[in-house]
Amino acid sequence: MNYRMISSTVGKLLMIEALFMTLPFFISFYYAEGIASSSVYAMVMVIIIAAGVILTAFKPRHKRIFAKEGFVIVALSWILVALFGALPFYISGAIPNFTDAFFETVSGFTTTGASILTDIESLPKSLLFWRSFTHWIGGMGVIVFVLAILPQKDTRSMHIMRAEVPGPIVGKLLSKTTATARILYLLYTAITLLETFILYIGKVPLFDSITLAFSTAGTGGFSIKNASVAAYDSLFVEIVLSLFMILFGINFNLFYLILVRQIKRVLKSEELWVYLSIIAASTLAIACNIMPSVKTFGLALRHAGFTVTSIISTTGFVTADFNKWPTFSKCILTALMIVGAMAGSTGGGLKTARVIMLFKSGFREIRRAIHPGTVKCIKLDGAVVDKETVSTVNSYFTLYMVIIAVSTILVSFNNFDFTSTFTAVITCINNVGPAFDAFGPKSNFSALSDFSKIVLSADMLIGRLEIFPMIILFSPSSWKKNI
Repeated sequence: MNYRMISSTVGKLLMIEALFMTLPFFISFYYAEGIASSSVYAMVMVIIIAAGVILTAFKPRHKRIFAKEGFVIVALSWILVALFGALPFYISGAIPNFTDAFFETVSGFTTTGASILTDIESLPKSLLFWRSFTHWIGGMGVIVFVLAILPQKDTRSMHIMRAEVPGPIVGKLLSKTTATARILYLLYTAITLLETFILYIGKVPLFDSITLAFSTAGTGGFSIKNASVAAYDSLFVEIVLSLFMILFGINFNLFYLILVRQIKRVLKSEELWVYLSIIAASTLAIACNIMPSVKTFGLALRHAGFTVTSIISTTGFVTADFNKWPTFSKCILTALMIVGAMAGSTGGGLKTARVIMLFKSGFREIRRAIHPGTVKCIKLDGAVVDKETVSTVNSYFTLYMVIIAVSTILVSFNNFDFTSTFTAVITCINNVGPAFDAFGPKSNFSALSDFSKIVLSADMLIGRLEIFPMIILFSPSSWKKNI
């Protein structure tokens, strides 16, 4: 294990986090929140910079990074970024319990959107900004940002990027990984600015437009209003957010292909068509199911459409209390939480590509049972998926189910009903946000014990980093020195 290289890379990342902290620092001045507020950010920046300096002081003798170093760097970075990112909430007294502050910050960086806050609107503007900004930072990935702005050799940066970018298959847009990271962030920033502009010209206040765009871009769902998006009571806002939630749930590689005018490749994306078809079918099914309780089909379609796009993209914005919807609709929403967005997007969940491969793998085994001599390859977008990828997807799903089972048992010690406990785990590991019953769209996670919050925080990190980096980080064999 190349300890010095790990230390140096993580140290650089913390320096970047300190740089990000300057934004809420200046916002505290802009909104005249007082010297006490701005001093909190100054203190946190000093702490983070000091930690970064210490870590970067260990100059690596070798700059080679193997796959396991890439996984360890990513997992360790996310934990430390969340720990330091929680300090403004804790030191300011806005969230006096550090476990709660950590839960809120992990939820932000992992773009989950689950909250322990009971009165969001009481927070100062600078903390509201930082809270939403963590979504934007975590959406594309904190490490991808470092790769985009700091020079790295491609021989080591691809291992880091592969460990952080969600999805079963990670590819380069260009020959250099750093160039790919820059393109991803340019696209990410451009679409975020476009959403902010559209919301602002639609008469949404600028601060609200920015924070809503941050939360949509990261598919996180933190809102600066207690009632979430329902507080705006605006069809325009809901339509804009729905469209952008769908966009940010799409593989960013497809946006690049559109830019280089390879539209045919985009239209051949099997995952894209399945993703859009699930949204359309689920919206129609739920709208028909809830129509008797909302009187008109138009209103049912409005509530169903927004909620479906919010859940499948794993954003978690809320306009309707789906806790009161029929069981059929709740079952669909739970399935959408698990399926999630497309691979290579900012969304969470299993990813549509994995679900497609799991179904195809299952049907292939059924065919083999009926016709043992049949040799059938699994294809995605017309190309054969190699056996290693299929095996990894199957292993991922097995681990995913085991983690859900263990987490549900651990959280059950809080003695909430099964639906509340199970969906709390489901929503956290899939980075969605709201669950059902006790942790539904009109509730929060404050009633949980510190132990359960730590379990769910771990689930959020595991879900965002897609299991393997966290397992490798805590595996003793990973820390054996190999160079």
